[in-house]
Amino acid sequence: MKNLRPILTFWLCIQALFLANAQERTLTTLHQGWKFYKGAQERGAETSLDDSHWPSVTVPHDWAIAGPFVPEGDGSTGKLPWKGEGWYRRALDIPTSMAGKHIYLIFDGVMAFPKVYINGKLAGEWDYGYNSFYVDITDYVKPGNPNLLAVHADTRKHDSRWYPGAGIYRKVQLLVANPVHVGVWGTYVTTPIVKPNYADVRIRATINNFSENPDTITAIHEIITPDGAVVSTGKTSGWIRPGRSRDLETTLTLSEPCRWDINSPFLYEVRTTIQAGGREVDHYTTPFGVRTIRFTADNGFYLNDRRVQLKGVNLHHGHGPLGAAFYPRAMERQLEIMKSMGVNAIRNSHNVAAPELAGLCDRMGLLLFNEAFDKYDGKADITEETDFDEFAHRNIRNFVVRDRNHPSVFIWSVGNEIGDVQWNINNGFQRLHTMLNYVNKYDPTRPTTLVNDSWESAKLRHFDYYDVHSWNYSRRYRLARQLEPNKSVIISESASTVSTRGFYEFPLPEEKTDFTKSLQVSSYDLNAPWWAEVSDDDFMWQQDEPYVAGEFVWTGFDYLGEPTPFDENFVRGTGLTGKQSSRSSYFGIVDLLGIPKDRFYLYKSYWKPEETTIHILPHWNWEERAGKNVPVFVYTNGDCAELFLNGRSLGIQCKNPKSDHSIERFRLMWRDVLYEPGELRAVAYKAGKKLGENVMRTAGPPARLRLTADRKQANAGGMDLAYILVEALDKEGNPAPLADNKVEISVAGAGSIAGAGNGNPQSFEPFQDEEVSLFYGKAMIIVRSGNATGKVNVSVRAEGLEGDSVEIAVQ
Repeated sequence: MKNLRPILTFWLCIQALFLANAQERTLTTLHQGWKFYKGAQERGAETSLDDSHWPSVTVPHDWAIAGPFVPEGDGSTGKLPWKGEGWYRRALDIPTSMAGKHIYLIFDGVMAFPKVYINGKLAGEWDYGYNSFYVDITDYVKPGNPNLLAVHADTRKHDSRWYPGAGIYRKVQLLVANPVHVGVWGTYVTTPIVKPNYADVRIRATINNFSENPDTITAIHEIITPDGAVVSTGKTSGWIRPGRSRDLETTLTLSEPCRWDINSPFLYEVRTTIQAGGREVDHYTTPFGVRTIRFTADNGFYLNDRRVQLKGVNLHHGHGPLGAAFYPRAMERQLEIMKSMGVNAIRNSHNVAAPELAGLCDRMGLLLFNEAFDKYDGKADITEETDFDEFAHRNIRNFVVRDRNHPSVFIWSVGNEIGDVQWNINNGFQRLHTMLNYVNKYDPTRPTTLVNDSWESAKLRHFDYYDVHSWNYSRRYRLARQLEPNKSVIISESASTVSTRGFYEFPLPEEKTDFTKSLQVSSYDLNAPWWAEVSDDDFMWQQDEPYVAGEFVWTGFDYLGEPTPFDENFVRGTGLTGKQSSRSSYFGIVDLLGIPKDRFYLYKSYWKPEETTIHILPHWNWEERAGKNVPVFVYTNGDCAELFLNGRSLGIQCKNPKSDHSIERFRLMWRDVLYEPGELRAVAYKAGKKLGENVMRTAGPPARLRLTADRKQANAGGMDLAYILVEALDKEGNPAPLADNKVEISVAGAGSIAGAGNGNPQSFEPFQDEEVSLFYGKAMIIVRSGNATGKVNVSVRAEGLEGDSVEIAVQ
């Protein structure tokens, strides 16, 4: 037995090693355990550095969003302290069982110029703060020993036109795989032939053989339905030398395919199994959809051979009080709000979005106008030392390869309003061609575009390089359309109407650029910058010009930065100081927290005509205007409406579909209404039949607070969110539209405050605080789930008002 013991031990070790190697890949999100230091740190990467006194943070993390605001700062980037550098450090658990594995770190986004160190050594670096990248750390880790990950982020060279955030603001994952494995983002699934009775599904898998031996590698693919049924299988094999990668491709036939569509977003998945040496060594799953897309010159966009008018919005990457820190629920909620308004398409203006966006669009039935860059300069972290071709290749590769399996993606955009490219300055067309070539290299199945704003630049015919005309504002597509009528047109930015939720001014503006020293914009939705238009104009142009495939409104949500019109130039020009400029935009259809402005209902009435909308504006609390004119607008999907004030008819108004004055086509307006307190009632009609009615009442003094949570349950783990609307009501339960009380917030149990705000572009209250002021009667609290299960109780109080509370289960 003594002689057999070493032999048994040897075989047990061999068996343990075999089982370890046989395990499929693991993907771990590195959410907790981080330490953070803001500022320079000469020894930030060294293993001997004592970081125990550094603050503990979780990732995603935006180091600037907690503030404080800098009132004298740059309103165009949110007046927050995002410029600087910082260090992140955490331990990596690399047990002995990972010896012989291949190990990667995948970063969804780090702002900006990240350097990644493992055990004090530089393992990899990147530049573009919005793009995803990965680092092979296999040769840097020490299995069975302590391992240290350190990341340096530096935003000092980054340039931006809005608030960009700072730090590791998207998730980080540790990928561990056997030496033979599918590469990162390593499958490419297309459907080159789609017919009613079958679809060909072409599957290409990039296989890495990082073992020491050459081998014949087999890839087995199964197509799986959402209920787990295997509906098609196939396999392919290839000889791969050690240290090399190879693409293995095969085509499977799918009978009677279910189409992915905006009305029925059906998703299959490809389950890939890799075999080497006679055993399974890796598993990889790829969601995909079966659908057809095409643009036509005269009739716009077709999805599955059905014309679809693009009803889109632009969304920046930020999430209000959360800053740039990406939480999937925050993004999901934005899309839910937009979809409830009738949106069917999203443009991720203007930079590579978090990877979850495309996945959410897939599942929710939203088309994605996928954009890579704003400008080819410091806004893309391009410096004077940058090799443009090398930069373009690796950034476009990551952007396209990461997202190309998503059926929601229907077009690739390589940039936005790049003046020197449009005018072919500094080899602009050559740089455009470089970007487009790399897009087509990695995905030739979708159309491409460049978003333009300099309408006369069309004379230089930059549109010859890409597939679809994309133009911003004021029908600037006209010249390009005239010069090249065989390409479709997208209004890639429309409207840029500006307004403040709950704020109204009198008289109504005579010109769209009539702005006042109030530093707010009237919510009658009649104001826009000189270069833009009101929402109704774009509706009218698309009615009159059916070749326009659709529009993307600037913007769905308000965002930090770009506070047009109340930026530094405007306020100084009116005798005010830069300190009085605003810190967030007025463009949103909803405010910074997702609370709808009046304009939300204008879009909904036109984009979602199958759902009853009857919205009255303004509020009806105008004590100081008794006997004076307060115009009343009604946004409805009906044709006509009759307005009553305290039971007295003020007449019937009907939309005029032939009017050349766009607002007369889409709004009902009673321009001369003498104010008296009481009740406004609008009765709407459609095709001569009563559609419904709505009431607006004069509210009494605020008496109590009401909390309304967007969900009753959240997931444990520290990444889920609940949004809780705070409203002031009078004693009868009517909304108090002028309440501005300061509200104290208390959160107890299995959660914490992630942020709070009120949508006021002039507010400099901190986002991460235990109190928030109401703005025109409303505010929002964001609660983040804890790591453990339990219940979280949120309560609010304000002086002189009855408080309220809600409970959310964390499961």
